[in-house]
Amino acid sequence: MKSINLIKKSKVHNGKVIVILTVLMLFSASLIGCSTNTSSKSVTDKSMVQAVGAENEYADVISQIGGKYVSVTAVMSNPSTDPHSYEANTKDETQISKATLIVQNGLGYDDFMDKLEGSSKNSGRTVINVAKALGYSDNTQNPHLWYKPDTMERVAKLVAKNLESQLPANKKYFEDRLTKFNDSLKTWKDDMNEIQKTYAKAGVAVTEPVANYLLEASGLNVETPWGFQASVMNGTDPSPQNVKTQEDLLKEKKVKVFVYNQQAIDDVTTNLLKIAKSNNIPIVGVYETMPPKHTYQTWMEDETKNILKALKDKISTETMS
Repeated sequence: MKSINLIKKSKVHNGKVIVILTVLMLFSASLIGCSTNTSSKSVTDKSMVQAVGAENEYADVISQIGGKYVSVTAVMSNPSTDPHSYEANTKDETQISKATLIVQNGLGYDDFMDKLEGSSKNSGRTVINVAKALGYSDNTQNPHLWYKPDTMERVAKLVAKNLESQLPANKKYFEDRLTKFNDSLKTWKDDMNEIQKTYAKAGVAVTEPVANYLLEASGLNVETPWGFQASVMNGTDPSPQNVKTQEDLLKEKKVKVFVYNQQAIDDVTTNLLKIAKSNNIPIVGVYETMPPKHTYQTWMEDETKNILKALKDKISTETMS
């Protein structure tokens, strides 16, 4: 910076001074352009990693780990639609073509990503397929992996490792944010432990297996037949036998809570909600993709607290703010 100030104050009297000052100016500019300052408020485009999360919960984790060094886009982020019926568009394809880091769920949940990636090749791109990276079998029945307590810790570690490889000068920055992220999951885990300590093996009915990993990690028993859950998840009609079994769980008060997916409501779900209400079974609505005004952590915390309130105080929480 001193050389730049010198240039501003000097007066050019001959060709030699012009040459010297020009050299000083170019040298100073090159030093500024090449330096990496992790404490600066602005980051140049060349230092930004373009990233995509197939689901907004994965995009949120990328953002939390990458901070100011990533520009993240979420493909699925609308809490008013059923993710299973999502159709990608040209905007998604454009974002994916630019990305050097993509995180997607796998297990058939977001197969459209494979097609988009295939149609927009990028040799510098890393794709983290969460199911494959975490060692899940293709036969895994429940694809909603983000509800499993250890999933995002492991995903965050993979994200940090990739960002470090792309921007090695900022390794410490990513490591610090990874530590902060992992520490921030404690509140959620404490809430699950409280449920397990007081209400272990309490029965729960669900419309589909969206939050099953969370429920099971909290020590609760999902009593709804798998055939019913799978049918609703895949958009097919449950068998009359499974419908009757599900209705009886509510009518005969064999469960303490009814959990349903707010993003996939059909006639069957509407009928079950009426039955639960008429039998004073507390209802908890959950989301399949992260709702607005939330981080991944606060989303999980809020839904877990809602389940705890339903068990403890019989309070229904059908929608989240």
